Amino acid sequence: MNAATTSSGAVPAVPAAGAAVAGVDAGIDVDPTYDATAVRSAAVVVRAYSTSFGWACRLLGDDVRDHVRGVYALVRVADEIVDDPRPGLSVAERGELLDELEQEVARARGRGRSSNFVVHAFARTARRFGIGDDLVGPFFASMRTDLTVTAHDEAGFAAYVHGSAEVVGLMCLRVFVAADDAAYDRLAPGAARLGAAFQKVNFLRDLAEDVDLRGRSYFPGLDVDAFDDADRDRLLADVDADLAAARVAIDELPRSSRLAVRVAHDLFAELSRRLAATPAATIRRERVRVPGPVKARLVAGALAREALR
Repeated sequence: MNAATTSSGAVPAVPAAGAAVAGVDAGIDVDPTYDATAVRSAAVVVRAYSTSFGWACRLLGDDVRDHVRGVYALVRVADEIVDDPRPGLSVAERGELLDELEQEVARARGRGRSSNFVVHAFARTARRFGIGDDLVGPFFASMRTDLTVTAHDEAGFAAYVHGSAEVVGLMCLRVFVAADDAAYDRLAPGAARLGAAFQKVNFLRDLAEDVDLRGRSYFPGLDVDAFDDADRDRLLADVDADLAAARVAIDELPRSSRLAVRVAHDLFAELSRRLAATPAATIRRERVRVPGPVKARLVAGALAREALR
């Protein structure tokens, strides 16, 4: 399923990736007050749902920060729809909400306006930087699998990680490099692997919540009841390989985004180290976190390295 159609029917055509949209691509605000309100709404979502991402986002340049928040806010809204644990909201009802959100995103990308401020903020960014169906479609497809799929095989896991995480990294990369398609193509593999690393770390640290609250097990072939240190180490080796590949690409990012992405990378690398030092039995019961003072130290270290460039 893609962003052009959903189970609820057809939606208007939207600009292709890289396509210029008059007014928006030129940096002209059709309605500055409405746009600014949408941007502030996206920022509220970021502050409410992610401390680590919020830390990194504040380090982005002024020209990209609001757009990245617009991407993240939409991702969070979709995630909350499929993860809503209330028993009174059925799978079918959550599916309808997701369909409605996907349709509204497509309409807003086509016409440049939405009555939903979070969608409007995302569409403003998508239209300006050419975030197309190749990224939006897989994202909603992955979100939809969370409604019905409780375990993944290797192919399903790869598709889910691509749609739920890699494309989010690629959306952000579209913003980071603006209209430079050559830079996008060169840095896309690293951006995708960084998104994948973030998602796999979250799968591991949320193991208890996903299994016990939502009845989901993401890692293929993993027997959660028999989860041991060898399983932990195998999964983290994959994460660390993704982080290493992504780290190479970070140095090539524009200055306006490089520091923030480096901080995000370092935060998740620290999470990986802490998970590696935590017994599997503890990971199965508790969520591993990076304390605030450690986050501050990582930010300071990234700032120091950036100053030496």
